[in-house]
Amino acid sequence: MLEPGELLPELILQDETGAERRFADLARKKGLVIYLYPKDNTPGCTLEGQEFTALLPRFRRLGYEVVGLSKDSVASHCHFVEKQGLGVTLLSDPDGAFIQGIGAWGEKKMRGKSYQGILRTTVVVGADGRVLKVYPGVKAAGHAEAVLADLRAL
Repeated sequence: MLEPGELLPELILQDETGAERRFADLARKKGLVIYLYPKDNTPGCTLEGQEFTALLPRFRRLGYEVVGLSKDSVASHCHFVEKQGLGVTLLSDPDGAFIQGIGAWGEKKMRGKSYQGILRTTVVVGADGRVLKVYPGVKAAGHAEAVLADLRAL
């Protein structure tokens, strides 16, 4: 898992429209909030996306952009945005290279079975590309508000 002070790995991924996006294209004056989530159109991931969307204007007033990131395809992201009315940019990392570079890939358990998957994580990155804060093991409900409160304190 990335630590505060480390540089974010190179970010070049497609968004929900298929456009290639880089860190410099996405970060605002103070930086970028990247929330990594397991799967489009699942209850927790939908809730998290809706909460970040609702608070997006407040993040922007503080000088941060917010993006979601999963291994889902561009087409899946497009459908997810339309179906759920999301306002955040969603990035697709189908091979998981960026997700692994952040350290948000690992063992998970469901119904007694272990498997590898995205560990719900949020990374706040300054405009210089250095990690400011990492939130591992995120619970979706209320998380966006908690991140916003922390950014107000920075």
